[in-house]
Amino acid sequence: MSKIKMFFSKKKKEAAAFKVKLMGNSMGEGHKLNTPKQEAPSSSSNSRGRKYEAYVPPKRNELSNEARAAATAALARIDKKTSREFNTSLSAVKAQAKRELEAERRNKEEATATAEVSASTTSTSSGGDNGNLACEGVFFRCPMVSDEILPKKDWKVKIKEFLYQQLEEGDRGLTACLIIHNCNVKEKADDCIATLVRYLENLITNPTDEKFLKIRMSNKIFSEKVRYVEGALDVLYAAGFSEVQIDDEPFLLWTREQTEQDLDLPTLVDALKNSECIPLELDRNLKVLLPSQARRVTLPNDFYRLAPEEIKKEQQLRTEAIQQAQMLRTKAMREREEQRTLRMYRYALVRVKFPNGLFIQGTFNVYEKISDIFEFVQSCLADEALEFNLVATSEGKFGEEDMDKTLFDCKLIPNSLLLFCTEASSSDGSTGDVNYLKEELFMLVQSM
Repeated sequence: MSKIKMFFSKKKKEAAAFKVKLMGNSMGEGHKLNTPKQEAPSSSSNSRGRKYEAYVPPKRNELSNEARAAATAALARIDKKTSREFNTSLSAVKAQAKRELEAERRNKEEATATAEVSASTTSTSSGGDNGNLACEGVFFRCPMVSDEILPKKDWKVKIKEFLYQQLEEGDRGLTACLIIHNCNVKEKADDCIATLVRYLENLITNPTDEKFLKIRMSNKIFSEKVRYVEGALDVLYAAGFSEVQIDDEPFLLWTREQTEQDLDLPTLVDALKNSECIPLELDRNLKVLLPSQARRVTLPNDFYRLAPEEIKKEQQLRTEAIQQAQMLRTKAMREREEQRTLRMYRYALVRVKFPNGLFIQGTFNVYEKISDIFEFVQSCLADEALEFNLVATSEGKFGEEDMDKTLFDCKLIPNSLLLFCTEASSSDGSTGDVNYLKEELFMLVQSM
């Protein structure tokens, strides 16, 4: 079985399993049709029928003569204060101008300093100082295509090359369905698939109706949603359409004989509906660090959800937030600011410190679970059966109830340091010279 057919076979099994699970969870308790309905508790009806008296505000007492006199005196003092004449003497005007110029100069200096800080931060985050980066970037695997470990942008090129190679070797229809999803913008791909499904379902339902057997290539809907989408014409060719000239105008004409061998129209429709982007698996990008190297905490742009320009704007907003830090803020305001900062990141860098001073470092999606971090650490241990725990500076030791929490839930973003501990290291401090890591991982120690 080819890789393309294996992909669709796997998706079909996953969809069937999900459907069975969904039906099992959604079915409630059954009852006979002739069973009378249970009446609702009477308390609710009584509560709805309960009447309340309209609220009548209390009548205010009129002001006394003494209160009126005090109010009049206060208004007079305010009028006297606001009507104070401006000092128009030459010395007063010069002093006022000097104060305004001094304030303007200070504002310009602060703005210049803020711009310099933002520019330096942006240049660092954009890779200007690669030697200070905690890692080179975010990398992925794609077992369906090859065993390489590449950045996401490189995988897009590799996947496109792989699909077009499969298109030439066979399984044209199924491969073209994947090309539509992987080589086009999502909105464009969705519109194209909806149009193709409508064409093919009309053929399945009305195989002898002449108006469904041909498609005018100059048709507006076809031109906008199908013709210039990568992979779309290959789907129609595999379905049995071929290009012909009718009255000097290009048409796609369907004949059953032109349909791809071992492919029927219902299978092609199902493939169009269930195809998706070929999944990438996040690589941990495992590194072993010495204590002096663990000081590097600057993250590359790949960790952010934002583009470099948006990062710069976010830095400016953060600078303004620091200036407003003098103001008192409620707990809700602080939590909103914290959540906004956390949502900037798509990936998180996790470091685990061992008693002998070595660190291991891995890359995680912010929505991966704490249990995934434990599995990552366990895979690095010489004794994978060793019982251990991890301690976070903010959360303390992780328990069983924390295993299903995400890194986002535990606020282990954008980078976090966890301490490795065992029962022996917790009881006494004599494990500083014990090595817990596999020997082959020492090859990954970064050179200074």
